[in-house]
Amino acid sequence: DVLGSRGLGDVYKRQLLYHGFLNLSCRIPQISMIIYWPGVYTFNGYFSEEDLQMFWVYRYKGFSFTAARTVHTALVLSVAVGALLTVLGLVTAAPIMRLLGTPDEILPDAALYLRIYFLGMIPQMLYNMGTNILRAIGDSKRPLYFLIAASLVNIVLDVVFIAVFGWGVMGAALATVLSQVASAVLTLRCIVGSQGMPWHIRTEKLRLHGDVFTAICTIGVPAAAQSAMYNISNMFIQSSMNSFGTSTIAAWGVYGKIDFLFWMTINSLGIAITTFAGQNFGARQYDRVRRGVRVCLAMAACTTLVISFTFYNLAEVLFRLFSQDDAVVAVGVGMMHVLTPVYITYVCIEVLAGALRGCGDVRVPTLITVFFVCGLRMLWLFVAVPIRHEVATVEMSYPITWSLASALFILYYVKGGWMQRCAEKWEKKQAG
Repeated sequence: DVLGSRGLGDVYKRQLLYHGFLNLSCRIPQISMIIYWPGVYTFNGYFSEEDLQMFWVYRYKGFSFTAARTVHTALVLSVAVGALLTVLGLVTAAPIMRLLGTPDEILPDAALYLRIYFLGMIPQMLYNMGTNILRAIGDSKRPLYFLIAASLVNIVLDVVFIAVFGWGVMGAALATVLSQVASAVLTLRCIVGSQGMPWHIRTEKLRLHGDVFTAICTIGVPAAAQSAMYNISNMFIQSSMNSFGTSTIAAWGVYGKIDFLFWMTINSLGIAITTFAGQNFGARQYDRVRRGVRVCLAMAACTTLVISFTFYNLAEVLFRLFSQDDAVVAVGVGMMHVLTPVYITYVCIEVLAGALRGCGDVRVPTLITVFFVCGLRMLWLFVAVPIRHEVATVEMSYPITWSLASALFILYYVKGGWMQRCAEKWEKKQAG
């Protein structure tokens, strides 16, 4: 309705368009996660979090040549898969929008946004690959600086393209793509300039290496499946929330914006422990891996408790930053009072799963997450919600599944013998 509105003043209309496009852009990552997850998560995001374990093992055990092959193979894959996703996005943009029930009056603009967005897949993948190589070598500052720079580019270009040039949805999409290009250029410039290091990019070394490709897929595909299941289960959550009316839908959307702070914080700690575990596992410092996990658990728990306390006590204040509708605020405050106290039940999932993957144990964390978080959550929605059709019933799917999965992760971490198996696997592989 916003995109199709007429008779508004230019300034007001541009503001509405801008916020409408921001909301639309928030749906794009979810679309790509579900429809294109094999390419995106196998060769992009999960090179960063899991396959860096392989990079660090090679580096610390003296296999600099293999570490270099890993980096160059990942770079080639990022470009190839990014190009494939770009083509798929251009072809399937309109069908995907129809599948998601996009109203006809905004379908052309929505499809246009999606097509332009997919033009940025290659730089987006190169940025993620490059920044996580930097994190793997201990440089966590420059990835942050590049992200800040890209965000500023996006904001400035949004204003210029939409408010000044009046390019509407095309301008919003172009601003996003150009910000991704900027972040990719900044990141690759650092790696290209790292003369004499295994991760230094050289044109003559850019090729696919079969053994590295297989290793990346072995680690990346299970994690990709896990992320796909997370997002499918979130779609079912959203569908359940939609059945409670517009106030609940709006409140759930606002809660997601507030909740984002917790997820970015806990995910950052998960990435940190994955990198730390990979580094020390590669150096055969197995005791440091376990000490690092304990420290990360303590940091995650303390941070989570602070966030939960703040969100719980400032729920209404936070909601009124986004909405002045009393009905929406009332529903949203209720949501926060149910969900924020149980954030702590998720901590072990993020930290222990990150540590296990950092040491090369991928299958068990994936199975626990897929079946006891995502699968059980969907089962709860199918069985419990029809019996007791309340928002709280939907919300309870989170602490129930998190608690069970956390218990299984703790049991496996303590009693599963995973460290010895991972070490023996790598030693055997390198001896062969």
